[in-house]
Amino acid sequence: MKTTNLNFSAGPTVLPPEVLETFQDAVEQYLNTGYSILSLPHRHKAFIDIIEESKALVRTLCQIDDSYEILWMQGGARMQFCMIPMNFLSPTTHAYYLDSGHWGHEAAAYAQHYGHIDILASSRQQQYNHLPTLPSEVLSGHKYLHITTNNTIYGTQWHELPTYNLPLIADMSSDILSKPQQYADCDLFYAAAQKNLGTPGTTLVAIKKDLLQHIQPNLPPMMHYGHHVKENSVLNTANVSGIYIALLMLRWIQQQTLPALFAQNNEKAQLLYQHLDNSPHFIPYVTEPSHRSQMNICFNAVNKDLESKFIHLCAQNGILGIEGHRSVGGFRVSLYNAVPLKWVHSLLDIMNHLATIA
Repeated sequence: MKTTNLNFSAGPTVLPPEVLETFQDAVEQYLNTGYSILSLPHRHKAFIDIIEESKALVRTLCQIDDSYEILWMQGGARMQFCMIPMNFLSPTTHAYYLDSGHWGHEAAAYAQHYGHIDILASSRQQQYNHLPTLPSEVLSGHKYLHITTNNTIYGTQWHELPTYNLPLIADMSSDILSKPQQYADCDLFYAAAQKNLGTPGTTLVAIKKDLLQHIQPNLPPMMHYGHHVKENSVLNTANVSGIYIALLMLRWIQQQTLPALFAQNNEKAQLLYQHLDNSPHFIPYVTEPSHRSQMNICFNAVNKDLESKFIHLCAQNGILGIEGHRSVGGFRVSLYNAVPLKWVHSLLDIMNHLATIA
């Protein structure tokens, strides 16, 4: 039963072995540049080639055309919480936000500094144990609707994007490229890299060129999407190694194919949910199957004694990162693209063993 280094962390998460191996080679020297990837200048042609290939792969994998600009930015998703309303709202305008989890709530709170925020729907009063019900219609005149597609802390996920007659902006940080998705239904989507796209320190942003025509005036260049587009993601010193890892992950995803990754992600999640639904020792946080996340499976033990036993067993067997978010406790098993199916079977072995000693 002994296993080592099975990383189920919500992020930073595990990388595929072949991505790590390629990156290790680049640390010694990237191609024939004479530079390590860790010191490759951000304006070197080799790095511009990395950016261009990554942009092409994003367009291919997301099935979007050149009506979108592709950016690699810094500051994580929280920076986008600021930049989106800063660019597209004013003190007299309104935007809708969906409050279906901690990060959606945070995004709305940040946006209130720049304009009027209306919560389209919320499940906050129910501690986010389900997705909120969407209204059939929305008021006209709002600048956009912001949605967080997957909720890492509570384990819910929007499996279909809402369709209203207003621009849709989506935080896809924790489920981007985990399944085929209607990315072209979004006017802007973004994702911090440390879930399915690589390591912390860079954020993917895809934005329609039409939306760039509606940016508020008098923004400082660093907070202006148009300036980042003009400078091709190197307005300042870019996270060269982080973007390179993202490129390696995009290549890996293309090789695996999105339908195959989706099938495996679904199999991993359903194996664990099936166990939780039939276990006398654990309680899944989200009970409605259609609201459950494939990426983050959240659950609790029936009592504190069992919880400590489970943590101890996991530690003994090299299982890492299963503790729930500090704000809610319990457990969280994150099943991002690079988590292999065999790890889930190993975790289930531990859970079954726990049943014999509980």
